[in-house]
Amino acid sequence: MTIKTLILQGEGEQLDFKNKISNCGKIAKTLVAFANTKGGKLLVGVADDGTIKGVKSEDEEKYMLQHAGQHYCRPTIDLHFTEVYVDDKLVLVGEVPESDLKPHYALDDNGKWWVYVRVGDKSLLAGKVVVDVLHQSNRPEGVQFSFTEKEKALMEYVHTHTRSNLPELCSHLQLSRRRTQRILVNLIVAGVIEVHCGDHEEYYTEKVP
Repeated sequence: MTIKTLILQGEGEQLDFKNKISNCGKIAKTLVAFANTKGGKLLVGVADDGTIKGVKSEDEEKYMLQHAGQHYCRPTIDLHFTEVYVDDKLVLVGEVPESDLKPHYALDDNGKWWVYVRVGDKSLLAGKVVVDVLHQSNRPEGVQFSFTEKEKALMEYVHTHTRSNLPELCSHLQLSRRRTQRILVNLIVAGVIEVHCGDHEEYYTEKVP
């Protein structure tokens, strides 16, 4: 697939445009989000509207990306680079594979580490449930839990309420936030509940086969 074909698709879950790399902390969010989701490609030298601007110094841009991956991401993230000329302009393609070491954290300007996931064309901050799901999903032994009346009640509630959120579920189950989160994580990893990340809060739906 050519760079122009990629650009025509627009930014999305596995594609992001960057005119240039000027802030390691900001770009680390995108790297982490790609690694924690399905992987993705950064097209450096392409404006948000898809206009090909080209990069002035591929070495400088590559250094910034590598520095962000090594020092602003935990565990570190290694990128694969490709240099492509389009209409005599150089586009640097940085590819981030989906990681086997989830969750990855990005360092913010205040020295704190946060988990991000990719939703559409945005890198969104992950809530506690999503972070725990990322931890659990990498366990080779999978997840084991007892299917009690609480699990059954949660599934029935989600079945009848299309955008269930955590406070609602805590109230319905009459359980603490921590215990409700644990049940949610187990059911999400087991593949019967689906978690959705939004700009303001996570919500949960029944997993459609």
